Amino acid sequence: MRVLVVTAVPAERDAVTRAFGDGTRVTVRRVTGAELHRVRASGGPGGPGVAIDVLAGGAGPAAAAAATAFGLASGHASAMPGDAPGPTPGSGAAPDGSVSGPYAPGSAPHCLAPASYDLVVSAGIGGGFVPAAPVGSLVVASGIVAADLGAETPEGFVPVTGLGFGRDRHVPPRSLVRDVTAATGALPGEILTVSTVTGSAERAAALLAAHPRAAAEAMEGFGVAEAADRAGVPVLELRAVSNAVGPRDRDAWRIGDALTALTGAFGKLLPVLEGWTRHDRHHA
Repeated sequence: MRVLVVTAVPAERDAVTRAFGDGTRVTVRRVTGAELHRVRASGGPGGPGVAIDVLAGGAGPAAAAAATAFGLASGHASAMPGDAPGPTPGSGAAPDGSVSGPYAPGSAPHCLAPASYDLVVSAGIGGGFVPAAPVGSLVVASGIVAADLGAETPEGFVPVTGLGFGRDRHVPPRSLVRDVTAATGALPGEILTVSTVTGSAERAAALLAAHPRAAAEAMEGFGVAEAADRAGVPVLELRAVSNAVGPRDRDAWRIGDALTALTGAFGKLLPVLEGWTRHDRHHA
């Protein structure tokens, strides 16, 4: 199984790769538009193993979407030995694993390579809606929601779907959300993607009124999900809560603790990913 994990900043990327060792097992590969930090890990004796590429794509949904798209498009041409991704029509992948055509190294891809990765994960730290998601807790997205994509009107905010075009949410595979919840102790709930981080109690209350199932907010999930969806790859979002959504109180932030929790969560994910690959991936 191959997984692409997209974070915003290098500190989050490194927190993910630390789950799989001291860093000596990480291979850095530079591809167009992205720098992939690659590890191979096994969830247990006899398990098939999971190849994980982690990239820091930048803050905000636009940067995250672009980085995810580049990572997905580059992944087909940069498969690890032993990954043996199956060729897809028009991919240019030969049975021996060599690559030609739009996915060849140095070429400009015209579309994404849907067969290279089995799962994309948006991961990092974020704000939690208290008391449901206190500082230090984990949240796995039951829905990835673009909370501020739409229009302001005299009657209030109208989501993009209310304007008659676009979409404002993605739903990760339910079986995977269930299993990640059980393995990590994460709270399942909607994770809101915002372009402007909440900084007041009034805005936090407005978001909860509009999205009563929200558990956390961050800035990248929806962008990652859009790119993954267009490539036909399932998506998951996992956040470690570093601060409460609401008034900005930097003295109360616990970024180090949240990064540690993120590392711990990924350390528990391997058996889940291996099991999901065997049983549920084609029914996502």
